[in-house]
Amino acid sequence: MCDNARCRESRIVLMNRLLMIVFAAFLAAALATPSAAALERPDPAKLRLASANVVVIDAAAQRPLYTKAADDVTPIASLTKLMTAIVVLDAKQPVDEMLEIDTDDFDYLKGSRSRLRMGSNLSRREMLRLALMSSENRAASSIALGMTRTHYSDPTGLSAENVSTANDLAKLVQAAAQYPVIRDFSTTPAHFVEVHPTGAMLGFNNSNALVKNTSWDIQLQKTGYIREAGKCLVMLTNIASRPTVIVLLDSNGKYTRLGDAQRVKHWLETGEATAPPSTTSPHRYHGTFTPHPKATAKVVARNSKAPRGV
Repeated sequence: MCDNARCRESRIVLMNRLLMIVFAAFLAAALATPSAAALERPDPAKLRLASANVVVIDAAAQRPLYTKAADDVTPIASLTKLMTAIVVLDAKQPVDEMLEIDTDDFDYLKGSRSRLRMGSNLSRREMLRLALMSSENRAASSIALGMTRTHYSDPTGLSAENVSTANDLAKLVQAAAQYPVIRDFSTTPAHFVEVHPTGAMLGFNNSNALVKNTSWDIQLQKTGYIREAGKCLVMLTNIASRPTVIVLLDSNGKYTRLGDAQRVKHWLETGEATAPPSTTSPHRYHGTFTPHPKATAKVVARNSKAPRGV
């Protein structure tokens, strides 16, 4: 048995070792965890995205966190439908009014397909839901209203003359988020509708797979694609407890826009970048697109029942 002096010395040595272990653990945790300042202002140089035009905005502080060719004019495809929805809701048209798909709603420009056949009848509410969640072109066409002095030439986004910028679309996303119906419909994962007069039941899925991903808290979203625009995605989502606007335009590859969205999320949560995008293919426009003069023409009213000039 050791004397009191030796026991005390041994205990002191042991306590010092324990303190050093605890300190080392705290230091390792501190080094591994990004600081609040790093998460507040993550380094843009660490983020590499494949999308040609990008903006990421802290919506609470109204501060851009990342930009890439954000003021270049480019086609926006079905992102157009957010503006179509705003106009429809502002016009306060009866949401239960039945609308019929006719030849005016067919896509003679791109020849895109639709499950809503000639003569199909759905309420304006259901047409709006399908336009936002499933990017249904004939549904968007059926609810469109006349607009003047805009940069849209059709209500669906099938025309490459529908143009905008990443920065302008970030404003559109935040404006659209003020409408609960747009937030609800655009984030609906899946939906069934009964088509009149046949009574057929049709199921539609959201065009953005991220709305079904439980790691995301998406408040509003819209996808888009035509050849001239590439794959596009806009979202208002909560990341690291902050409302964040993400605009990704002209993504090259089937899954690139979703991969870019995941990279943005990881970057905002950790301050670090994930693996760089694998695609190296050049983008079609990369900011050099010049809109056709007719791009400033008003959207043609597709719904004869709707008042003109709204």
